[in-house]
Amino acid sequence: MSEVAVEGRKGFYASFQYVTLIGGQLLALLVVVVLQHTMEDAALREWGWRIPFALGAVLAVVALWLRRQLDETSQQETRALKEAGSLKGLWRNRRAFIMVLGFTAAGSLCFYTFTTYMQKYLVNTAGMHANVASGIMTAALFVFMLIQPLIGALSDKIGRRTSMLCFGSLAAIFTVPILSALQNVSSPYAAFGLVMCALLIVSFYTSISGILKAEMFPAQVRALGVGLSYAVANAIFGGSAEYVALSLKSIGMETAFFWYVTLMAVVAFLVSLMLHRKGKGMRL
Repeated sequence: MSEVAVEGRKGFYASFQYVTLIGGQLLALLVVVVLQHTMEDAALREWGWRIPFALGAVLAVVALWLRRQLDETSQQETRALKEAGSLKGLWRNRRAFIMVLGFTAAGSLCFYTFTTYMQKYLVNTAGMHANVASGIMTAALFVFMLIQPLIGALSDKIGRRTSMLCFGSLAAIFTVPILSALQNVSSPYAAFGLVMCALLIVSFYTSISGILKAEMFPAQVRALGVGLSYAVANAIFGGSAEYVALSLKSIGMETAFFWYVTLMAVVAFLVSLMLHRKGKGMRL
């Protein structure tokens, strides 16, 4: 989307990457909500939990078929370059690779903390009923999905660097206060408001995640550079968010996780300071 989008609207169109990603999370959560309301707890624990995985397997086949119907966006002359998709070409762009690792680590950690892990946090820490927590997160994810194009369009006006600086600074300042407030929240409406504040901050990253990384690599190593850096950072930091949070909670150090997320947000802010200012990035 970022490569074929109209100049000056790339942030807006690229934001739909996370619209679809959040939409997938929302769909999964809706399946859970439906199962919670239509099945007995015993049946859900015995065999009902397999239903979402079965649906996911079917949708994965559909996604594979759709991908096979798409045309490649890169030009033939680009793919013919000697360093196209090579580690040597990636090494020449190692600064961009390390930078993408930096803000993807923070961005994916914050994203999974306030989306995937948050439902468990509301139940295990705030003491809310599972159905209430599911309802809060369903509403929050729906709004989160809708604001992606708005923040993406804003990045076309203020620049990707400014958007990332907003994400890094706001996440560093407000992560601990928001998570601390959620520990003792009793009102579902207050919980929804706090979660939305966090997701609004995360939107400064998610809405431009695709276009930001693509703009940092030349076409001949763009797929490798973006794909590898994203996969590594997302697996290590985003994928481990829930495990780290629950592990620290189990030993009575839950607040240490708050500061861990904050520290990574500071890293994202520092890395973002090295980004090109608006109008000086790589043209796709």
